[in-house]
Amino acid sequence: MIVRKIILALTGLFICLFITVHLGGNLILLLPQEHARPLYNAYSSALSGNLFIKVIAYVNYACFLFHIVYGSIITVKNRRTRKVPYRSNHGGDVTNWSSQNMGLLGAILFAFLVIHLIHFWYPVKFSDHEPDLYQLVAEQFRQPFSALFYTLAMIPLALHLSHGFSSAFRSLGLYNARYLRWITHLGHAYAMAVSIGFALIPIIMYARSVL
Repeated sequence: MIVRKIILALTGLFICLFITVHLGGNLILLLPQEHARPLYNAYSSALSGNLFIKVIAYVNYACFLFHIVYGSIITVKNRRTRKVPYRSNHGGDVTNWSSQNMGLLGAILFAFLVIHLIHFWYPVKFSDHEPDLYQLVAEQFRQPFSALFYTLAMIPLALHLSHGFSSAFRSLGLYNARYLRWITHLGHAYAMAVSIGFALIPIIMYARSVL
């Protein structure tokens, strides 16, 4: 059980790093269209043609796979063995809805990930020619339902990251109350920044399409 939690923590922190980098690249979309289109397509092309990035991509796929699998195993075992919600006394961490429903949030995010891959990864990966990725994103977020879906999906992401960030450090052995308090605050700030950053992209791109 401890090994599984450590794997879950390490893969989760790597995914946090990936999400941060992914957001940084996607923020190019918020530039004026005449600048965003060439820059975003060049950014996408550079990533797809870089051997180091391809290796990192496979590591990232493995991290997502292990995180999903071990997260599911731990959730199922916790539900079977606990009749009451788990309460941690380390660092004054308060049990809240997010901490009690990480499995549910993970399942929602997995469903979101599948849809996200269908919308963007699959058309790019299996295209006969080099696609205009900026146009693909713009067309997706021109649809009100899609823009709303991607915006609302950031709520479970924020909740999952907010608890998962500090929980990962506890699983790796950080129990000092003072440091945990700061890690918890950092986790909340990180989750909010990342989620708001991603949410702004569909909102602004949809607004541009209707104005």
